[in-house]
Amino acid sequence: MTQDSSDRIVAGLRSWIAAASPGTRVPSNRALMTEYGASPVTVQKAMRRLIGLGLVESRPGVGTFVRGTRAVRPADYGWQTAPLGTPQSRGHALSSTQRSGAPDAIGLHSGYPARELLPERLVRTALTRVAKTEAAMMRSPAAGAPDLQAWFAAELASTAPAGVASANPRDALIISGSQSGLSSIFRAVVGAGRPLLIESPTYWGAILAAHQAGVTLVPIPAGAHGPDPVEVDRAFARTGARAFYAQPTFANPTGVSWAPSTGRAVLETVRQHGAFLIEDDWAHDLGIDADPHPVAAYDDDGHVIYLRSLTKSVSPAIRVAAVIARGPARDRILADRAAESMYVSGLLQAAALDVVTQPAWRTHLRSFRDHLRDRRDLLASSLREHTPSVHLDTVPVGGLNLWVRLPDGRSPAAIASACETRGLIVAPGAEWFPAESPGPYLRLNYSGENPSRFPEAARILEEVLSIS
Repeated sequence: MTQDSSDRIVAGLRSWIAAASPGTRVPSNRALMTEYGASPVTVQKAMRRLIGLGLVESRPGVGTFVRGTRAVRPADYGWQTAPLGTPQSRGHALSSTQRSGAPDAIGLHSGYPARELLPERLVRTALTRVAKTEAAMMRSPAAGAPDLQAWFAAELASTAPAGVASANPRDALIISGSQSGLSSIFRAVVGAGRPLLIESPTYWGAILAAHQAGVTLVPIPAGAHGPDPVEVDRAFARTGARAFYAQPTFANPTGVSWAPSTGRAVLETVRQHGAFLIEDDWAHDLGIDADPHPVAAYDDDGHVIYLRSLTKSVSPAIRVAAVIARGPARDRILADRAAESMYVSGLLQAAALDVVTQPAWRTHLRSFRDHLRDRRDLLASSLREHTPSVHLDTVPVGGLNLWVRLPDGRSPAAIASACETRGLIVAPGAEWFPAESPGPYLRLNYSGENPSRFPEAARILEEVLSIS
């Protein structure tokens, strides 16, 4: 029989089903063959189509029956309002940096380097190699793989001056990205309802983690050279805080790096107040015109809790980082991490260690530095040439971002929205402030795709500013 015969059976049965009650038995295949003069194959094909359309259901050994249908209605989730209550933090929506744009858009909003900047061959080779080892099947220790702990500790020790007792491998706790480390530190070391000093502006993820932990934020202005140590001292004395979260090296979003004297002065202030400095060294591998000098390298009595991630320099898929902490603080953070996630994938730890211990790793970092410099300079020069109405205070010596100020009175959110309609995605600056933003800012990432379009991006931004 032809395809038309199958269609004829389906059409006839659809009319019959429309008038039948749910659960009515459909005529047998033999009866349908007789009624339509069709072959068994054609009847079976028609029945499969009706089942696929959800009009009938087959009950093996019993027969085929008309399916019951239920009127489609909009889902009502209103009941969730009462049990959920008021949001515990303001951060219940995605950050602007996590948004996806159209494929042909110019993306200056992301927080990650473009794929071509990362050591893809090293990562793929490492994953293939470690998949053949015991790491693919074994549970990792809660504190992390010992060899990777040792590597992170040695990296910090290599920057320590003479006479400072370096951290040992046991002090390093392997975590699944620095964001999870921040959450644990804020819960275990600061505690809900207690104050935490924090630079302003600063990493939006730290603000989010602090809000989720119930921590009370105390903003400290961070200028072109970092915070004023005198202001840090006053804030400790005024609030009774026992911790200060900061990014002394290539800060996100501003790119600012502390002078060595600032780092030493802040560390001394922290010691005097019996407090902790939570040092987020997220951009350790992203130096361009300067090398990182962690404040933690000068600490030998446990006042600095140090975070370092490999996500930006190895691969976003290798979410491996470390917290280096000493004494009871280390044990509390480990207990919190173990309760939250038990352990980090041994496979990812082994792959990360494989990548960073290859001779080609240092070659990659040198190339990475050169590519970041070229992109930073191209975006900065494009802004100077095509967007004279924005102000770029500082060309950072490392990191991934330019922090620009818009003309007064402009709304960064409105500017970002207007830019997106023209194919340019930027990140409004408000989410990097723990309190109100003191001015209209945008964060522009220069490490994304298609740097050749940076001049076009600058022209779009100026066009939007000229009509807004």
